[in-house]
Amino acid sequence: VQLQASGGGLVQAGGSLRLSCAASARTNVMAWFRQAPGKEREFVAAIRGSGNTFYSGSLRGRFTISRDNAKSTVFLQMNSLKPEDTAVYTCAADRGMLIQSSAMMADKYEYWGQGTQVTVSS
Repeated sequence: VQLQASGGGLVQAGGSLRLSCAASARTNVMAWFRQAPGKEREFVAAIRGSGNTFYSGSLRGRFTISRDNAKSTVFLQMNSLKPEDTAVYTCAADRGMLIQSSAMMADKYEYWGQGTQVTVSS
């Protein structure tokens, strides 16, 4: 399965961006992770094919994950962006049924896309 992410860019603090990630085949769980310079990769959000969603507690309310199963595409709507949201955002997917705790762990995902840079200026 190949994942193609898009939608990153430069935005001012308080602005919004929408990331997209298209999969070349059907998967079950799709997720977004991010990694800021000098920091470890961080879970952002995940969504099952059934529509169940999981969020990093610190991002819930500002970020919304959704998917179009017909197009095997996952979206991440990011609102009220802050400079600390600056990072490379990467999508991941797995065909397995991941429970919530597993869905938040990067090593549970088999497929990864390339990252897309999100930069939030102050």
